[in-house]
Amino acid sequence: AGATSVVAAVRGDTVIVANAGDSRAVLCRKGVAVPLSEDHKPANAGESERILAAGGFVTAQGRVNGNLNLSRSLGDLKYKGNKALGRDRQMITAEPDVAVHTLVARDDEFMVLACDGVWDVLSNQECVDFVRERIATTPPAVIAEQIFDRCIADDPKTTQGIGGDNMTAVIVKF
Repeated sequence: AGATSVVAAVRGDTVIVANAGDSRAVLCRKGVAVPLSEDHKPANAGESERILAAGGFVTAQGRVNGNLNLSRSLGDLKYKGNKALGRDRQMITAEPDVAVHTLVARDDEFMVLACDGVWDVLSNQECVDFVRERIATTPPAVIAEQIFDRCIADDPKTTQGIGGDNMTAVIVKF
């Protein structure tokens, strides 16, 4: 079992984002979604090269060894057991990408950090629009709960699992 992670540290006009896996950070700049992180998916060129070099394979459906649909995570130890390779060269690694972004005070409204249970249902822009419609009158924690209500499927069996995954979100208002 494993988990993905996205974290953000804000200091002044700087936001530092680190992520491992398909949890994502998105900024709302004047109503436009600006990605602050990149999902780690097996089909991404650098990710698939590492997986292949470590002795794994990526299916046409974008799964590592026919199973895992991400290429970086915390845990998932069965993909990290090649003792001949360093931690950052395993099929799956916990090595995060770290990005530094400059905030624009007059333009940047909020940031959403969420896991794939949200992003598999909502695009970056759909999520930004959803939050933006509510942020002036509703506390961010309540908006996060509303995002979950919007994303959850009545019956995930009929949606091939979309809307049936775990969901976590944090909204940071600037």
